[in-house]
Amino acid sequence: MLTGLTIVFLGGDARQLEVIGKCTEQDATVKLAGFDQLQPLPQGVTGGKLTEDLMSEADVLILPVLSCSDTGVISTSFSEEKPVLKEELIAALPKHALIYTGVAKPYLLKLCEKYGIKVIQVLDRDDVAIYNSIPTAEGALMLAIQNTDITLHGSTSVVLGMGRTGFTMARTLQGIGARVKMGVRRKDHFARAEEMGWNPFLTQDLADEASGADLIFNTIPNMIITAQVLSKLSPKVVIIDLASAPGGTDFRFAEKRGIKAILAPGLPGIVAPRTAGIIMANCICQSLEEELTTRGDEW
Repeated sequence: MLTGLTIVFLGGDARQLEVIGKCTEQDATVKLAGFDQLQPLPQGVTGGKLTEDLMSEADVLILPVLSCSDTGVISTSFSEEKPVLKEELIAALPKHALIYTGVAKPYLLKLCEKYGIKVIQVLDRDDVAIYNSIPTAEGALMLAIQNTDITLHGSTSVVLGMGRTGFTMARTLQGIGARVKMGVRRKDHFARAEEMGWNPFLTQDLADEASGADLIFNTIPNMIITAQVLSKLSPKVVIIDLASAPGGTDFRFAEKRGIKAILAPGLPGIVAPRTAGIIMANCICQSLEEELTTRGDEW
């Protein structure tokens, strides 16, 4: 239970509604800013303006998945006016306060370091990333179906990167009958991919290995699908780049060659916001319960 904690939510999208509901169920005092158009407010929740007084009451501040822009602007689906997380607002937080977000931008990290505020990035957690890989894979399949004129069953599908998302992506494609090729950089990943029944290759050989692909799913956040690689691909190939922006594809050259390349980060919040929100809610509430146990009377 989160009894006694005051949790302030600042902006966000549909995923935040699940987190708000979970915190309310756990008996926290929940206050919202940047939710002017959310009507009616959930039971037991209060809304208001983003002020220093509000921040001074917060034991916990929960920001959107991408925290804020490089100038502190907060993204919100529930207000026409975008709140701005100014320095004086961070300074107003109690020293014991925690900030939760998906990925913290340098602007936020710098301010929090200056004022001694702890930031917890939930997307860094393995459990959250693994759970999120499921709606990511489903969303990637949706994009693939929408942008091809072939069945995924029987297709030659290349997955780049055997991390948490890449593994789920390859297994999902295999489950619907695709011929899966897995691009890896490590020998242990090569062995595991072979054991899983995928056809592994080293990413340094991507240009040759992907030449006959119908689909390429990239999860590597570095430039890997270069102009050199693209020059050897079929014009009919579809690339779905799941890496964080700006992705790992030379989109300019892909367009020049007439290759359809789609940058698609953040799919969980787009295709399955309720599920993605539940994942976030469970993670944050579990983390807060752990903090309550270790901090004791500080809160």
